[in-house]
Amino acid sequence: MHTERPAPVASPIPEMHVLWITAGLSCDGDTISITAATQPSLEDLVLGGIPGIPKVHFLNPVLAYENGDEFMRFMHLAAADELGPFLLVIEGSIPNENNKPEGYWAALGRGEDGQPVTTCHWIDRLAPHAWAVVTAGTCSAYGGIHAMAGNSTGCMGLPDYLGWDWRSKAGIPIVCVPGCPVHPDNFMEVLLYLLRMAAGTAPMIPLDEMLRPTWLFGATVHEGCDRAGYYEQADFTQEYGSPKCIVKLGCWGPVVQCNVGKRGWMNGIGGCPNVGGVCIGCTMPGFPDKFMPFMNEPPGAKLSTNAVSMYGRTVRALRRFTRDSLNREPERS
Repeated sequence: MHTERPAPVASPIPEMHVLWITAGLSCDGDTISITAATQPSLEDLVLGGIPGIPKVHFLNPVLAYENGDEFMRFMHLAAADELGPFLLVIEGSIPNENNKPEGYWAALGRGEDGQPVTTCHWIDRLAPHAWAVVTAGTCSAYGGIHAMAGNSTGCMGLPDYLGWDWRSKAGIPIVCVPGCPVHPDNFMEVLLYLLRMAAGTAPMIPLDEMLRPTWLFGATVHEGCDRAGYYEQADFTQEYGSPKCIVKLGCWGPVVQCNVGKRGWMNGIGGCPNVGGVCIGCTMPGFPDKFMPFMNEPPGAKLSTNAVSMYGRTVRALRRFTRDSLNREPERS
């Protein structure tokens, strides 16, 4: 647990740049995802709709008004430590640029020599000056899909690249917000928490051993799932379209740390198991290799469902008996 240090802010920070790199190995899905956030929304932050936090300058190459050299100017200022306090957000897996004799895997902009500047080079220059560093999505947190066994890029998550004990200039560990894509409200809530830290009104962000915010990833999908009651009474479906528990269809919800079942996806609505989609473990460091093949009953599910079956049958029988007695008007004299 990374909760032992006090908040590092001595005085409030009036303005904060959010410098977002999408040039890892990525599909930009995390950037698209946050546009659906409502608690808070991206507009709430950039338009000053939330009191008591620094003024936010949001610089994401997909969403920014600036482009080309105008956008890259902020990158160069930050790399020279001349931008002022900034949050560095990384989206996409970090490639290994040392595993080949020539060429590059990922880059952003061009240097004075006209050659592409690798994403790794930008991280090397920017991370030491960042007030805090955040990963957006599982790719930048733990490698994700691009780091599957057999990939040629040798890519990895940011903690593997910078080091799991890395700290920002403000003493803050890397903050990992996994998901494929990242949950919109989860990410924006973390961003808001860090801005409150910068304002001096929040303690050090609590993280688990995998650097995930504890209040978001402390429980399993199952613990917040609409279908959990069916699991308890061993009522499992074998086909899609049923409201019953879908663990036998391949759902990893009982073990995966994620809050989407309880939070929904947008405005509290949706979320993988809530709409009939099995959990495939996309917030976990072992995703995707350890969760494949998808749509197959997880190895531990056979044992757990067999163990709960006798209890479930008993529960269903007791509920029927009690309901039958309660589903009648009381006898009156």
